[in-house]
Parts: sequence; structure tokens; C-alpha cells
Amino acid sequence: MQFPKDNRVILAVGAGLAILAAVVLALMFGGSREPAPATGASAEPGGLQVDLADAPALEPTRELRCFVDGQFIGMATLSDCARRNGLATDALDVGLDETGNLAAAPTASFAPPPTLPTQELAASGEADPVRDPTDGTAATKPEPRVERASGTPCLRFTGSEWRQISADMSLNQCVRSLYAGTCVRPGDAQYGRYGNLTLRLVPRRVEQSNDNARFRILADQDRNCQFPGLGG
Repeated sequence: MQFPKDNRVILAVGAGLAILAAVVLALMFGGSREPAPATGASAEPGGLQVDLADAPALEPTRELRCFVDGQFIGMATLSDCARRNGLATDALDVGLDETGNLAAAPTASFAPPPTLPTQELAASGEADPVRDPTDGTAATKPEPRVERASGTPCLRFTGSEWRQISADMSLNQCVRSLYAGTCVRPGDAQYGRYGNLTLRLVPRRVEQSNDNARFRILADQDRNCQFPGLGG
């Protein structure tokens, strides 16, 4: 048997055999591999995380923890929980409670408005009635007039008392100073005071009230607990 004398023929044949062997090995080992998981798929099933801003889009048949008058009454759908509270569905705040479970409760039902600051009541000029010693009729006790500092004060209610955080700032500055970066759970609220307005932080918004009882929306809060709609 004679071998080709040209080395180029030998090299070409060797290269062809190497390529063929590589193809065979790739088919053998590639077929046994399991398909890689799809990008972005969760490594663990379940683990549902619900953002306060996403909660209103829940399926109507899904049950969640329902609170009435600040008390947990069991699992219920959003509409059923609203019915038990005597409210419309959109009047409930929905989000994760302290246990990490989805819950619904009336706005600020766990935190009723505190009494007004005593300093402001005094500054309003109201006087305590006393009896006139001459005829026994009610008379007005003279009180020195309390002069208020220029500007509008901003106060925070800490849970037991009112504390002033500024003697002079705008309403928007007061709201940001009180609540920027702070979110509350469904059913909870934080209170502040700006001049003669009571401010209340509830999930997704800040509200204001002139009578410390009836509240209306002042500004919406985003999922980062900020107020993009407030200017300076």
C-alpha cells in the first residue's frame, strides 16, 4: 500500500476526520442536556408580592384579610369586605398588613384624628365663660391676646402630643417635611397640622380637613412614598 507523497493531502484528510469527530461528539453530549430555564422565570413558585399601588387591580373573587372597625373579621372578597364596612369598594385601602398578607380596611380606621393642639385653641382667642359675681349670669373671662408668630406653623402629631417642626413654611413644604419618604399600612394614618388645617397621611395620599373630621384629598403619593404633584 502506497501513501500519498503530498503532505497537503495528508493534512486535509486529518482535518476532515477531526471535524467529523467534533460533530459526532457535539451531537452525543448536546442531546443529553436539559433546556435552560427561561430568562426572568422565578426560581421559587409562589412568593407573591403586592404593591399598594397595584392592589386595586386584584381579581374580584380573590379573598383577603378584612378589617371592620379596626378588628380582623376573617377572609373576604374586596366587595364583601366593603359591604361589611358599609362602604363602596373604592373606599377601602388595600395592601400588605404587618403579617405580610393582603388586607383591606377603611381609610384610617385604626387611627382617628387626635384633638387639636392646645396652643392653637388659645391662639384662636376663645375664652372660658365664668359667672358674673353681681348677677350670676355668664360672662366672658378676659384673657390676654396671644400673638401668633408671622408665617404659618407646621406641626406633627407623634402619637401622644403635637410638636412643631417649623414656625413658617408653605403648605407643600409642610406636607413634604411631614411625610416625604413615609408610607403607611392600610387602615393606619399619620396626622399633622398646618395653620387651621389638619393633615392626614393614608395609603397613597395626603388629605386635609378644616374641621378635623371631614377630609378631602390634598396630594397623591407614589409607590416611592413621594409627592410628585407638589411644587414648592
